[in-house]
Amino acid sequence: MTLRDKGSSPAAEAPRPMSEQVAAVAGGVIGGILLLILIGIAVYLLWKKICLLPSYEELTNSVTPTHPDASLEDQTLTQPSSVIQPKSIRTRSVPFIIPPKFHGRDWFNLTNGEQVQDDSDPYVTPESGPRCSFHSLAGAYVIGSINPELYKFPEDKSETDFPECNIGRLWFSVQYEQEAERLLVSLIKARKLQPPTDSCSPLVKIYLLPDERRYLQSKTKRKTLNPQFDENFIFQVSSKTLYQRTLKFSVYHVDKQKKHHLLGQVIFPLKNETFTGDSKLVIWRDLEAENLEPPSEYGDIQFSLSYNDYLGRLTVVVLRAKGLKFQDARDAASVYIKVSLMNHNKFIKCKKTTAVLGSPNPVYNETFSFKADQTELDTASLSLSVLQSAEGDKTHLLGRVVVGPFMYTRGKELEHWNEMISKPKELVKRWHALCRNT
Repeated sequence: MTLRDKGSSPAAEAPRPMSEQVAAVAGGVIGGILLLILIGIAVYLLWKKICLLPSYEELTNSVTPTHPDASLEDQTLTQPSSVIQPKSIRTRSVPFIIPPKFHGRDWFNLTNGEQVQDDSDPYVTPESGPRCSFHSLAGAYVIGSINPELYKFPEDKSETDFPECNIGRLWFSVQYEQEAERLLVSLIKARKLQPPTDSCSPLVKIYLLPDERRYLQSKTKRKTLNPQFDENFIFQVSSKTLYQRTLKFSVYHVDKQKKHHLLGQVIFPLKNETFTGDSKLVIWRDLEAENLEPPSEYGDIQFSLSYNDYLGRLTVVVLRAKGLKFQDARDAASVYIKVSLMNHNKFIKCKKTTAVLGSPNPVYNETFSFKADQTELDTASLSLSVLQSAEGDKTHLLGRVVVGPFMYTRGKELEHWNEMISKPKELVKRWHALCRNT
């Protein structure tokens, strides 16, 4: 047994060197392939770096200034490296760069004179300044710049542009909460108040018309013509009657004896507003002086007239009425105004305002236009009738006023008509007393 074993061991060990050689060859082949792959990757990366380097250098060295300070930048670029260069000037414009993938497209010159490049033009870099992220875009070039001045919000001139004879201006905002049925009024500020004395201590009373018995009042600001209020007020009002209500802001000066002197007022009808969501829009209005004349027997009406001679259009803006005398004592009396255009006392056309419920001092602020040739102004006239609705289709005439040329009117009514003609395209506003025998 021992001799067999010894004799058989060389035959068994003979194949081993062959398998090891095969494994070694296979390992060498695989290692060679991996080495070739690594060498290929290294060559590709080196080639890519070498190919992209000229574009990068051209982008950062060849400068074509487009800024007004370009001459200064040219001097900076041409100085030798030993000379200390001044700090780069920051430009206010923002470079607009074309990425490399869009190089195949054609570009053309803009109409405003700015340079725009196509593929054949040399690359242009942005003006000298701090390095930004766009410098790393290989093959990119500037085709123009964005001027930030063009994208600024328009300047608010409401605090600087005041017309002549202005007695002050008031800023406020209005918001309505549908679910809670609350009207939120924010009183912001007033400017350029005109008090009777040198000092002014203003306050504001806010009414929700037609209710003039109750009001909300701001704090008194001491010794200022430009008070900053920043106060919020809440009126409880249903959505059904919201658009029939009118906000009235009365600005007073409080003297040392605590007496209130009216400086002016703002009338703001809610029917012309659209309350959407939680939006809050800041509104400003010029103060209007109160009509200090005693009320007439049947009340007064305020409206504006304007005539556009180019369009041949007569415009009437019915603003409000006050001191109306109702025919009966109904609280829910509805009052509207009918505007009629007449020519040679012949009816031409009429228009009506919406009805306002239960107020002897209704606010309308509605505009109507009529076609009227300039040659007809000597024979045309306007009749404004204040009417109270009664049961059924009946109406009661509360008063009327007629404005027109000398053929039909005298006094203030004639002055109003002539002033409208002498100031074309301007709104001429006046109060007029109502009569029942017109």
